Amino acid sequence: MNYSETLQYLYVKTPVFQQQGAGAYKPGLAGVEALDNHYGHPHRAFKTIHVAGTNGKGSTSHTLSAILQAAGYKVGLYTSPHLLDFSERIRVNGRPIDPGYVVDFVQEALPLIDRLQPSFFEITTLMAFCYFRQCQVDVAVIEVGLGGRLDSTNIITPVLSIITNISLDHVKLLGDTVEQIAAEKAGIIKPGVPVVVGEATPSIRAVFDARSSDIVYAEDQPDRPVEFELKGWCQEHNKKTILAAVDRLQSVFSLSENAVREGMAHVVEMTGLTGRWQTLPGNPPVTIDTGHNEGGIRYIAAQLEAQHCPLRIVFGMVGDKDIRTCLSLMPRDAVYYFCNAAIPRALPAEELRALAVQFGLRGAAYPSVKAALEAAKADYRPGDFVFVGGSNFTVAEALA
Repeated sequence: MNYSETLQYLYVKTPVFQQQGAGAYKPGLAGVEALDNHYGHPHRAFKTIHVAGTNGKGSTSHTLSAILQAAGYKVGLYTSPHLLDFSERIRVNGRPIDPGYVVDFVQEALPLIDRLQPSFFEITTLMAFCYFRQCQVDVAVIEVGLGGRLDSTNIITPVLSIITNISLDHVKLLGDTVEQIAAEKAGIIKPGVPVVVGEATPSIRAVFDARSSDIVYAEDQPDRPVEFELKGWCQEHNKKTILAAVDRLQSVFSLSENAVREGMAHVVEMTGLTGRWQTLPGNPPVTIDTGHNEGGIRYIAAQLEAQHCPLRIVFGMVGDKDIRTCLSLMPRDAVYYFCNAAIPRALPAEELRALAVQFGLRGAAYPSVKAALEAAKADYRPGDFVFVGGSNFTVAEALA
């Protein structure tokens, strides 16, 4: 099998949450522990930092990787989902995993996959850990896939656990209150491992405080004037979380102020991060953002309103999100181009448009993200602001 055939094999043979949603979710650690045992516990060969939370995991993980790289460490980075290519999920010092490694790993794992029937995330988590061991990284920043307690990444014992924030998302799998979701994400907290929490209400703090006494709440820390390349409004909270994490990591790594500033100022270049209030080159300019749930959409909607100019919004969502709440937050004084990404989870564009009308949002439905974006560009007038968002998949197709 070549690289594309290998990925197609994985997508067909192993359940993929990114494509299928809840039907692909395999809670519990038994499967990943069996894989971990088979491969000789590769995550024990390097230090790890574990990052959970409803929103901001990716930005936080990439920025910590950039800071560690700037400090001279060899850094593995494991995140999900990818936007354009699977290799984005597994990086060393910002470079995506070698496609040849992916092919060889899966080829050797074929009998194991047949025997254990792992999920896509279980087998790719071990692929990442084995790759990091082979590359002899000093440290790996590991982003939780979903939840925390039962997530495949939770076999690691990190030097620091980070929980960025808690809001309602994946309620059918994690619970329908923020306290229940917090309890699931608190499952990454381990004895003797310090914890940094980004944002937390008093009731959520009570959940975390019951798990550990060695917790720092980033929002309680004084502000530090550090320039951050990521300009989405949510990034102000992420910045405080990152800086609080850096302070806790100083006992393990040598992280100079110069390294902190370098990593935060150049995270995109150093790690390949995309889709965070990112303006695409071209005429007209198009801004994209991967915020896709209530917590993320709330910031995006406010930032869009603050543009104080005509808005043209290309918008598509997946059907298993709280779509009504997200639509209720979006700007009403805008022209919408409703669409659906080419995946089974996507809510059909016409259904999204019909729901949006109930919240005073006006626009037409288009058969694809490409068609919607082309229409928005055709309607563009100087001074307009074109935005693409609603889901990772909508953004990915706009990027493609």
